[in-house]
Amino acid sequence: MTPFQDRPNVIPWPPILLLGALALAYLLSRVLPLSLPGPVALFVPLGWLLVVASLGFMLWAFLAFRQHQTSVLPNRRADALITAAPFNISRNPIYLSEAVLLFGLGLVNGSLWYGLVIAPFMLAISRMAIIREEAHLAARFGAEWSTYAARVRRWL
Repeated sequence: MTPFQDRPNVIPWPPILLLGALALAYLLSRVLPLSLPGPVALFVPLGWLLVVASLGFMLWAFLAFRQHQTSVLPNRRADALITAAPFNISRNPIYLSEAVLLFGLGLVNGSLWYGLVIAPFMLAISRMAIIREEAHLAARFGAEWSTYAARVRRWL
């Protein structure tokens, strides 16, 4: 049995990292404002569109977990390998949605900080969650995982 056979993580890092990124961007935008160039009103409708689209994409992924009767929790064992939509677009549609959500909220709030936390957020998610989740899926699903991972990109 490999170390990732049972579950990918003990701590559910992804929601913690998302809340941390949101809190950091919000606090920085209040303490050290870094506004978008130009009139903010031009960015707000696009921002709301991205927020709604990201939440819809995230919901689609959650429904896929439910349909395949496996846990969405990042610290629980995967009982099924989901390769159907939206997982045929990205191996990590929820994390991708969270990055788009941060970007959209930055446009809505007129703050560059939300955009600036995306890269560290994605790096942290990759290091603390995705790498471990992929090792877990490889240990659980072997060749099926390898075939899927070769066909579908990690982000887009």
